[in-house]
Amino acid sequence: MQLITPVWRMYLFLGNNENMRDENYFYSIEHQRTTSIKVKRSIFICTLEYVDSIEKAKNFISRISKENKTATHNCWAYILGEKGEVVHCSDAGEPSGTAGKPMLNMMVSHGMTHIAAVVTRHFGGVKLGVRGLIEAYGVSVKHTLDQKPLKKLIQAMDIDIEVSYEFNDILMNQIKNYLYRIKNTTYTDKIVHRVEIELKDYAELNTLLSEYQSREKLKFSVIPQS
Repeated sequence: MQLITPVWRMYLFLGNNENMRDENYFYSIEHQRTTSIKVKRSIFICTLEYVDSIEKAKNFISRISKENKTATHNCWAYILGEKGEVVHCSDAGEPSGTAGKPMLNMMVSHGMTHIAAVVTRHFGGVKLGVRGLIEAYGVSVKHTLDQKPLKKLIQAMDIDIEVSYEFNDILMNQIKNYLYRIKNTTYTDKIVHRVEIELKDYAELNTLLSEYQSREKLKFSVIPQS
């Protein structure tokens, strides 16, 4: 088996409805996004950012908190890991369990990972109570997540396959279920496809391609990722 070098890639997911999300995948955002809501005169500003390490999450939280140092609270949460297994949150002075946890729960319910959130609160003079705070912080994150489509995260890799014109149709019919997409195709004396597949499909596809390569039906190579 050839050396494999999968990378995380993001692809547009057009349905934010939880019933449309595939539980076998996780989701994130590509660019920072910010929204604000007003709840009983308090302003809640949620800022979300893509992060792929604890250090980047902490740097993001620190930066947003410094930018809003005059705010009443800067509560935060983040999720990391291939399966969203690394989580942490803080109420940042709000009553225990009323800010960080509902923020985190909202991101978990959306199937998120590689994401950090800061909700900045400017107190408006009216106390919200425990239930009111939980709802406000959760809704603030949900409003920001729903602002734009999410991105599906996949572990992907590229493979070049060189095949004869005579064998091309047979091959493509046999491997179509393994392909995430065909990135490009060139035609000279042979056909060369650059295909993108998910890491989870590599072992089976490698077995099939290796067999055909041993029979000189094709040549294939895994493309190193920069």
